[in-house]
Amino acid sequence: MKRYNITVNGKAYDVSVEELDGGAAPAAAVSAPAAAAPAPAPAAAAPANGTKVSAPMPGTILDIKVSVGDTVSEGQALAILEAMKMENDINSPCAGKVLSINVQKGAAVETGTLVCVVG
Repeated sequence: MKRYNITVNGKAYDVSVEELDGGAAPAAAVSAPAAAAPAPAPAAAAPANGTKVSAPMPGTILDIKVSVGDTVSEGQALAILEAMKMENDINSPCAGKVLSINVQKGAAVETGTLVCVVG
């Protein structure tokens, strides 16, 4: 059973989809409108201090351009995200030092997945 948060005409719905064996079409159960789905927990714990940099859209991490401990400037590319067959830079929102990298090359990420922390 997978849960999705779907927004239709500005109204959020919490949807559960069950995959059936035998190739039958999946059945969807729609619950009452939800305020927002809970964010998935990051794979690794992020440092409490610093600016969290999240994936702006779902896709695949093609490359990580920095290492933990690197000093970065505002707007510098931290990683490259492939989404819809296009390569998108994930840029640093501020200058600082890379405190953690929370994804790895080739990882599939969802919108809001923590990519790294800059502090």
